Amino acid sequence: MSKNQEAVAEHRDTQALLAVLDAADQMPSAARLRARSYELLSLVPGSTVVDVGCGAGRAVAELAERGVHAVGVDPDPRMLAAARERWSAAEFREAGADDLPFADGSVRGYRADKVFHVLREPGRAVAEARRVLAPGGSIVLVGQDWDAIMIDSDDAELTRTIVHARADLLGTPRAGRQYRSLLLDGGFDDVTVEVHTSVFTGSAMLPLLTRLAEPACASGAVSRDQAEEWLAEQRRRAEDDRLLIALPFFVAAASATGRP
Repeated sequence: MSKNQEAVAEHRDTQALLAVLDAADQMPSAARLRARSYELLSLVPGSTVVDVGCGAGRAVAELAERGVHAVGVDPDPRMLAAARERWSAAEFREAGADDLPFADGSVRGYRADKVFHVLREPGRAVAEARRVLAPGGSIVLVGQDWDAIMIDSDDAELTRTIVHARADLLGTPRAGRQYRSLLLDGGFDDVTVEVHTSVFTGSAMLPLLTRLAEPACASGAVSRDQAEEWLAEQRRRAEDDRLLIALPFFVAAASATGRP
């Protein structure tokens, strides 16, 4: 594949991911979940809050509307380009979760939504969060447990195989259930954990199912025929208003009461 072909493929993949994220973000349950994460941050007007793994930047814009200096951080320049195009007044920086562009103790709030499951070493990201947070600062982690995705299907065994095969390709697919221990091990105090289950029944979430089945097929966990048959069933369910996907989202919050 030429470099130009690779660039086109990467662009298409970014656009496909943005479509999935946009569809999910526009659901009322997702808006409520974001609002809950902002509430748990205990926002202080004028203070700096970083949204790590900000993607297309929706949360950064919403945080700025609440009177804080919100900064979006993401390692993907394509995502940042989309964020800057959508939210031209917001601030975005290119960086990873384990190497944030902030001085020690300079941030009042830290938020990471659907980020830790892609990290190989989430403990390093927690340590970095601890470094940049000021005493009294708040951290909020939001994300799904990829082993716990529930999808209605006529073939429960095949569905389990696809879900677990896709999960196993991620850095830390069960990060959500590990949030509490990660924060405690990282020296945070007053750790709390909530679980909010989002239910999706519309065809807008079909791209998510494709992003489950295709990698499972590529990994060899299921055959091409099995993947196509499963996706065809899900498309029929969507047409008949019988599609159902349930995602439990973990929301963990904690405070940095002292210096690391």
